[in-house]
Formats: sequence, C-alpha cells, structure tokens
Amino acid sequence: MRRTVKLAAVVLTGSLGIASLAACGAKSSDTTTAGSSGGSGIKVGMAYDVGGRGDQGFNDSAAAGLDKAKADFGIQTTEAEAKTGEADSDKQTRLETLVTAGYNPIVAVGFVYQTAVEKVAKEHPNVKFAIIDSDSPTQPTNVTSLEFTEQQSSYLAGIAAASKTKTKHVGFIGGVQSELIKKFEAGYRAGVASVDQSISVDVTYLTTPPDFSGFSDPAKGKEAAQGQLDKGDDVIYAAAGASGTGAIQAVAAKQGAWVIGVDTDQAKQPALAKYQGSILTSALKNVNTAVYSYIQSIKNNAPLTGVQRFDLKSGGVGLATTGGHIDDIKAKLDAATQQITSGATTVPTAPPAG
Repeated sequence: MRRTVKLAAVVLTGSLGIASLAACGAKSSDTTTAGSSGGSGIKVGMAYDVGGRGDQGFNDSAAAGLDKAKADFGIQTTEAEAKTGEADSDKQTRLETLVTAGYNPIVAVGFVYQTAVEKVAKEHPNVKFAIIDSDSPTQPTNVTSLEFTEQQSSYLAGIAAASKTKTKHVGFIGGVQSELIKKFEAGYRAGVASVDQSISVDVTYLTTPPDFSGFSDPAKGKEAAQGQLDKGDDVIYAAAGASGTGAIQAVAAKQGAWVIGVDTDQAKQPALAKYQGSILTSALKNVNTAVYSYIQSIKNNAPLTGVQRFDLKSGGVGLATTGGHIDDIKAKLDAATQQITSGATTVPTAPPAG
C-alpha cells in the first residue's frame, strides 16, 4: 500500500529551496526552527525506493531508523521517494537536489540507486552517502554500503513454512527477479528442504528489471498469491515490498492458509492489523538498525565505511514471533539459528538452477 506523506514547511540552506525539493519528490520531516539545522548540526537526506514511507515493509524500516536518529540526535531530515518507471537520471537529479540543499549524509534506500549514487558521489567527494542493499567495486570511498544476509532469515522462514504446511505445497512471491530477491528465494527454499525435501515450492516473480513496479503493485501481489492458493499452496512467503500487502490480503481470505511477511514485523504494522491472524511470521531485515547505526557513526565523527554487513549473528536479520504462531517450533528454529551463526550451516544465496 502506498501512502503519501504531506510536505511540511522546511527552511533549506543552499541555492535550491522548497520548490526544487518538491519537484524531486522530497517530503520534509523537518521540525527545526528557521535558520536552524537541528541540535546536532547534521542534515540527513533520505531517498526511498518505490513505495516510499508507508509501504509497510522495506522503506518503512528505513524510515523508522531515520525517525529514531532524529529523536535521539536532534538532526534535521528530509525525505524523497522514487517513482515507478523512472530513469537513473531522475534518481541522480533527486540526489543532486539533496546535495545542493545541504544534506550530508544522504541515504539511498535500495539497490536501484547504485548507478545514481556512484555518479553523484564522485562529483561530490565531500558529501557522505550510504546505499542499502548494494555495493560496487567502482563506488567511491565516500559511499558506504549497508547490506544484509537476507538468505539467513529466509531460511528460518522456510523452516516455519515447511513445519506448518498441511498440503506439502508452499509458495514464494518475489517482487522483482533480481539478484537481491533471489537471495530471499534461495534461503527460503533451502529452509523448506532442510525440513522435508518432498515439499514443493512454487515461485512467482511479479516483474523483471528494468521494470521495478513489482515492488509497488499490491494488485499484482494479490493476483500472484491467489494463483498459488489455487494450486494448493497453504503457506506463502512474499518478498515483494508494497506488493506484498496484496499477497497478505489474498491469503487472509483463505481459511487455513498462512502468509509470511518480510522486512518488518508485518503483524505489527497498523495498516495490516486486521490480517494479524493470518501472518505466520515475518522474515526481519532490520534496515532501521543499519540506518540508525550509520547516522550515529556520522554524529560520533567515526563514520562507517566500506561494506557493512548485518547478519543473523549480529541481529541484522531474524524472524518475528508476534502472535505466537511459531512458538511450537521454537526449538527447531533455535537449533537452525545456532547452526547458522556458528558457521555449521551456510545458507545459499542463489536458488538452484532450473
């Protein structure tokens, strides 16, 4: 579900003002007084992936980290989001506008920003950037990559699915068929197989690059989930951004079926509250922790650099227990967690060929 956040008044420094930021999709959350840049003097720009704040998942997790940093450190913030189908040049313009308005650091939410971040960061070596879910050997030193071992939490989700299915048919819905989402699929399928190799996993991707609308189309998510339900799948894991809300709606309408959420604890999302009884668990990806840690490092004058990886051992990923639906398999999940964190189990990052 996509929600629009109203533009609040904000006093900006630099040569570009409110009109310029509005044109690039900015949504200020600034609450400082005129002429002030926040108690800490730090101005953080957040550029969201498609879906933006209000997607009930990936972007909202990043927003939560930004909100906590703002509350704790007195920073000034502004927010902008990508539009479905936009070009890399649009992303570059968005980042350039934030730079010109004096925002430093700038956090880009999603691998779709990789090309734009590299280009803008090279042109502005004194501005710090962070990008979530992507890294490149050619990116400049003023770019920090915040990455996650999504395959590990997805493996645990697969164990949960395999333990709860009655039909021995489960499903996976990926928003966009990208290397990132294939990590979710790979972990999930491996987790299912670790419990029972005879359980079949139906896989559906909503779109393929360069079409990234699969992350922001609940109708597509709902249609895909209904198709899997019609095949007999009774547990469906949707790693599809805002499109996953449609999958949750479809599964909730099917008695005896379960859906597994992603990125945030979706059973706790206010917009999804009425579906709590159908959300088995959620594969957590704590983007909020990564964003907060990065901003905190800037505040402490010891910025995180290079590639920062948040894994199961560090609490960067995990599995939600809201609703108590997986309490009965806690021992099984705890054992799998220990095997992963000790290094005894290595979870694949790519699904099997074919």
